[in-house]
Amino acid sequence: MSDQAPKVPAAKDILHLSDVQVRIAGSHILQGIDLAVADGGVTALLGRNGVGKTTTLKAILGLVPSTGLIEFGGERIDGMPTHRIVRSGVGYVPEDREVFGSLTVEENLKLAEVPGVQPDYDTVHELFPELHERRKQRAGTLSGGQQQMVALARVLLGPAKLLLVDEPTKGLAPKLVAEVGDVLARVAERTTVLLVEQNLPLVRRIADSAVVLDTGRVVHRSRAAELLADEALLDSLLGVSAAALPGAAGAVAEPARHPGGAEQ
Repeated sequence: MSDQAPKVPAAKDILHLSDVQVRIAGSHILQGIDLAVADGGVTALLGRNGVGKTTTLKAILGLVPSTGLIEFGGERIDGMPTHRIVRSGVGYVPEDREVFGSLTVEENLKLAEVPGVQPDYDTVHELFPELHERRKQRAGTLSGGQQQMVALARVLLGPAKLLLVDEPTKGLAPKLVAEVGDVLARVAERTTVLLVEQNLPLVRRIADSAVVLDTGRVVHRSRAAELLADEALLDSLLGVSAAALPGAAGAVAEPARHPGGAEQ
C-alpha cells in the first residue's frame, strides 16, 4: 500500500473526506476513507469491484448513512439532506444512467430543472448539440452513449461545481466510449469531476489524478499518468498490467474482480 496517511485539505481542494465510514446491513463497506479532490479537472477513483467506490459517491451525496467528515467548498455537508447537497453544487451521474425511457429528451431535462434556479441550457446545448436535435425523441430509443449524454446534461442544467460520475462507459461499444470520453473532457474544462471508471485507457486520457481504494480504504494517491505507467503498482493495486493499456481510448482493461464480490 502507498500513501495511507490522511491528506490535509489544501485551499485548492473542492472536496475533502476524513475518516468516512459506512456500514450497510452489518457490512463495514467504507473503513475510514481519507480523500481530497482538487478543484478543477478529473480525479479518477479506482479499485477492484466491491471495494467501495460507488458507496463513496453515495456517502458524499448523503444517500447512505455515514460517519466522519465530508466538506464541499469548505463547508461540511455530512449529515445534510441530499437535496441540499445537490443544491450546493454537487451533481450525480449514476452507474446505470437512469434516464426515463418513455419520456423525450426534452422532458428528461425538464424534470432535472432545480426550482428557483435558472437552468443552463446554453451550456447543455453547447456541449450536447445532438441532444437538442433529438429533443423530441424518446430517451429509451437513444443509444447507450446518447443516454449517457442525457444523464450528464441533466446535472449540468444546475449550478454543478462538482460532478460525481459513476462508470459512464459501462456496457458501451468502443466508439461510444470514445464519444463519452470526449464529452467528459469538455465537461472537465468547466466543472470538477470525480470519476469512477474501469476503463483505464480512458482514465489515462482524461484524468489528472488517481485515487485507489481497497477494502474500503484509500491505498494510493498520485498523478494518473504515474500510476498507469507503473506496471508493478498497477498489478498490485488493480490486478492489471501496463501492457493491457493500448493507446486507443475505446480499449478496456478490466481490473480483476475483488474477492468481496460485486460493487457495493
